[in-house]
Amino acid sequence: MTEKTAPKTTSALSRRSFLSKGALGGTVAAGAALSAPAVLAQAPLVVRMQTSWPASDIWMDFAQQYIDRVEAMSGGRLSIDLLPAGAVVGAFQVMDAVNDGVIDMAHTVPVYWYGKSKSASFFGTGPVFGGSANTMLGWFYQGGGAELYRELTQDILGLNVVGFMGFPMPAQPFGWFKQEVNTAADLQGFKYRTVGLAADLLQSMGMSVAQLPGGEIVPAMERGVIDAFEFNNPSSDLRFGAPDVAKNYYLSSYHQASESFEFIINQDFYTDLDDDLQAILRYGVEAASTANTALAMDQYSNDLLRIRDELGVTVHRTSKDILQAQLNAWDGLITELEQDDFSKRVMDSQRAWVDKVAYYELMNAPDLALAYEHYFPGKLAI
Repeated sequence: MTEKTAPKTTSALSRRSFLSKGALGGTVAAGAALSAPAVLAQAPLVVRMQTSWPASDIWMDFAQQYIDRVEAMSGGRLSIDLLPAGAVVGAFQVMDAVNDGVIDMAHTVPVYWYGKSKSASFFGTGPVFGGSANTMLGWFYQGGGAELYRELTQDILGLNVVGFMGFPMPAQPFGWFKQEVNTAADLQGFKYRTVGLAADLLQSMGMSVAQLPGGEIVPAMERGVIDAFEFNNPSSDLRFGAPDVAKNYYLSSYHQASESFEFIINQDFYTDLDDDLQAILRYGVEAASTANTALAMDQYSNDLLRIRDELGVTVHRTSKDILQAQLNAWDGLITELEQDDFSKRVMDSQRAWVDKVAYYELMNAPDLALAYEHYFPGKLAI
């Protein structure tokens, strides 16, 4: 945890007064308003938001999409200062920094504060019961997940934060290997990077796991600290330099198949805002989610083709043998996790949601691979 900064000099009352009377024009007398310097009347409230991503990562572009929407919807009353990992605190320390008021907001993922509670991993990188990231983002907002998240962060851990989820991520690739891995037996002994419950999962499958932030992955690979890894997506992997250190890229996995971004805000800062600005910060997450999805579809696919066609990487689909072994490993891990009451309640809630919602999704979904193969024959590794 980073050392706390000095308390903010602007009190809650003065912040609200500024926002309602200064930035908005408020109810002050017309003469007084006209006599005040125009620059003061228009000055925005600056919000410091650090991410958990290196400055060069595509996820900084996703964070910027959120900022663009918040600033536009606030009419310039809010200005968000975007900071990369390490600008104030490390990638894994943003929750502490938001809680302490060192920064106002963070753009991160719950699994990065997994060290506080393994239950953090349920909000994006938990067991895969058959639902996608879309399914589980629906669980967060309509299936009881948001209240369980509030209970964990505020009641159980006593954190001074509010949080929202956005951008249902495509399932994360199994990752980068120097040699082919075709069966679960091939994984034995690998020194592998992942995070959260995925670390417990793959360790139970015979891998030695290191939990590292994104910016440290390729240097660790070069030093031999790890010899295989995953992060999240082709664009981030390409920007990290993954093709320089491994030539086998495995897509499709159950280790992290339902993650979304986490937007966390210091609770005192948030509740001090006028109601409409609170709504803009909250619902800006939903607006950015759509923009993030569109950008991801474009850039992830472009970069996967570059990885395959220009950089000498063989792109594989993870074998059914490994996928089944992952499910079996989840079974064992779930049994252990259910010994904790809160963890059991979260998983019971998720299973009830997936049982209902994924039944509809899977029964209703046409075989898109069949259609793709019809029009683009021979391209899929199926």
